[in-house]
Amino acid sequence: MMFFLEVLIGGLLAGVMYALVALGFVLIFKASGIFNFAQAAMVLFAAMFMGGMHNDWGLPYWLAIPITLVIMIGVAWVIERVVLRPMVNQEPIILFMSTIGIFFALIGFAEIFWGSRSRTLDVGIPSDPIFLGDLLLQSYDLITAAIVAALVVGLVLFSQKTRMGRVLRAVADDHQAAQSVGIKLSTVWVVVWSIAGLVAVVAGIVWGGALGVQPVMVDVAFKALPVLLLGGLTSIPGAIVAGLIIGAGEALAEVYLGPIIGGGIDSWFAYIIAMAFMVWRPEGLFGEKIIERI
Repeated sequence: MMFFLEVLIGGLLAGVMYALVALGFVLIFKASGIFNFAQAAMVLFAAMFMGGMHNDWGLPYWLAIPITLVIMIGVAWVIERVVLRPMVNQEPIILFMSTIGIFFALIGFAEIFWGSRSRTLDVGIPSDPIFLGDLLLQSYDLITAAIVAALVVGLVLFSQKTRMGRVLRAVADDHQAAQSVGIKLSTVWVVVWSIAGLVAVVAGIVWGGALGVQPVMVDVAFKALPVLLLGGLTSIPGAIVAGLIIGAGEALAEVYLGPIIGGGIDSWFAYIIAMAFMVWRPEGLFGEKIIERI
């Protein structure tokens, strides 16, 4: 029973990380209708930038983190202002293809500046084991999960309780109606992309500290895609709940199904769950049904 709880808790903690990356997708999609394929590359870019400053340049982590945050907000702002804003009235598929181009550009820049070798990332968070009775947990997982959970709660409160959050929801509901009451879409999109940059920094640092900074981090960040399909593309609560479901299910499947059907379940299990769920509820757990009038 203790082993089951250890696996379950470990999966839930990983699920919190998946949910965080998924929130970056949700926020941009809700406010602008753009599915930001580049979010995963932003996570990798943030981690490699942080690792470069800390390991190569010798900056302490407490200084490298805020610098990385400023840089990533700047990167997000440039992406919105230079690449996407001129195409604001284009078809969604064109905007989506643009984010694919941004994805490869960010990965290319990251490898040009810092190479493709794996490196460690020390962010000052202890990784000592913690025993709760017979239950073994890692302090790094608990601390980072608490940090991520605090950020998720902060984003939810920002969306629900602040004036800008209400503006974001108004824009998500109807762009034209929001413009008719004086809301500047350009300002809203800058805010949303800046938040996406913040999410990328936190996710990159957390995953980089746990797995090391390496290009394979993009694969981990892409676990947000089945989370989005399961929770719904426009739902913040859906991203959170689906992240926990995917994380826990993935961990339990790896331990209990792995010996039966072979290892490597964690590389495909989340996608199978999302695809199976879409047959039953294509809009996701909390997603909105889209009704088109003809």
